[in-house]
Amino acid sequence: MLRVELINFYIPRPLVNVMAEKVAVIGMGYVGIPIAALLADTGDFEVIGIQRRSKRSEWKIDYLNEGKCPIKNEPDLPELIKRIVLEKKTFSVSDDISAVSAMDYILIDVQTPTNENNVPQYVSLREVSHQVGENLSKGVTVIIESTCAPGTTDYIVKPILEKASGLECGKDFFLAFAYERVMVGRLLYNILNYARIVGGVGKESAAKATLMYEKVLKSEIIQTTAMTAEVAKVVENTYRDVNVAFANEVALVSESLGVDVHEVRLLVNNLPFLKGRGNPHRNMHVPGAGVGGHCLVKDPWLLKYGLNKYGKRPVDLRVIESSRYRNSNMPKYVYQLLTECLHQANKKISDSLKIAVLGVAYIEDSDDPRNTPTRDIIQQLKKNNINFMVHDSFVRQGEVNFPFTNDLNSVIADSDAILVITAHQEYKDLNLHSIKTLMKESPIIIDGRVTFPPEIVVETGFIYRAIGRGQFIPE
Repeated sequence: MLRVELINFYIPRPLVNVMAEKVAVIGMGYVGIPIAALLADTGDFEVIGIQRRSKRSEWKIDYLNEGKCPIKNEPDLPELIKRIVLEKKTFSVSDDISAVSAMDYILIDVQTPTNENNVPQYVSLREVSHQVGENLSKGVTVIIESTCAPGTTDYIVKPILEKASGLECGKDFFLAFAYERVMVGRLLYNILNYARIVGGVGKESAAKATLMYEKVLKSEIIQTTAMTAEVAKVVENTYRDVNVAFANEVALVSESLGVDVHEVRLLVNNLPFLKGRGNPHRNMHVPGAGVGGHCLVKDPWLLKYGLNKYGKRPVDLRVIESSRYRNSNMPKYVYQLLTECLHQANKKISDSLKIAVLGVAYIEDSDDPRNTPTRDIIQQLKKNNINFMVHDSFVRQGEVNFPFTNDLNSVIADSDAILVITAHQEYKDLNLHSIKTLMKESPIIIDGRVTFPPEIVVETGFIYRAIGRGQFIPE
């Protein structure tokens, strides 16, 4: 796993600052927890986290108030939470949203998912905005950090706040959209060091929000309009999604032509960058079994929704939409590779098969399962009445709507095939000879990530397929 050290991260300050401003951060997730912790550590703010008592997340309230970190394998965050809760006492968590009435800043960090028709679902955002409005005091700055479709801050959040509070935005309170750029495994580093884009509903709102961020961030803070910032956020992730789709498509081409997509990628990216000579960087991405996470799978649809809702004229988004479909169909391709290998092993779908699925988290060595491609692969297995077991050592039980275990041996034992969906380090460290003895005859490995050296897999006696590598035959 990539670990980033935070150099000169902690600068001792007085435990209590009598002039500290008060900040409420609504939503104790992958965005809310790290920004709340960083603000509370400055000595300039007293921070309260607001977390509703849902069946899935209420445990975080007591957990955080005990100085414990709910997010696994996150560099420096456990130590930071312990310090601000137990030593500095500048951070606490509550389920009482009325506490926002005493705040100087209110950050909203709730989830903004899309439904099966790719339409944004703002149930939490609307509810929280209404509750904030009912408790809003004059002079407060409200900052939306949740990813939203273009137009959301101006045309949804602002009217709700104004109606519920009876106050006027830009006069009585201030409103901005300042999106996060976090990545699991480097949450604190990204917040501290990546430029923060602050989109205000009016210039004064952007300036007010900037006053808070500049007390904690090491990075540049760029002010713009809320609409511009919303477009930039979803385009940033849509750009990545399109590039991943390109890599996945090249993988399918490479496999069809009998070449290794990873060698192709190295050669493509080998083109040198010559400043002023017209040679831009090439950065072909790594193909894989599917795209997950909270942002990439939905942000292209948020862009489309905002365009259709608030744009002056329609725009054909065929490149963006086809890229999203390419990525969402990669789990089906993994299942296709499985059926080809089963045929090669003279095993039929109707046989009493057992498939071992390795990985629930959408990204390696993290506990984040949001929109995991594993879910889509499981749907394919269920659809074809194939027995399976799923393993993950990081994800908490109850985070997904399908069963899994942290007992790796029980998942692999007596299985016909292993599908590697997440490149956790513990999978890369597996002894292939040992796991082969646990499996049935003619064992199969489908490597949906860059997990195992293909030469070793084949030499060990597995039937092997991987994204973009085709049927590997050793020299």
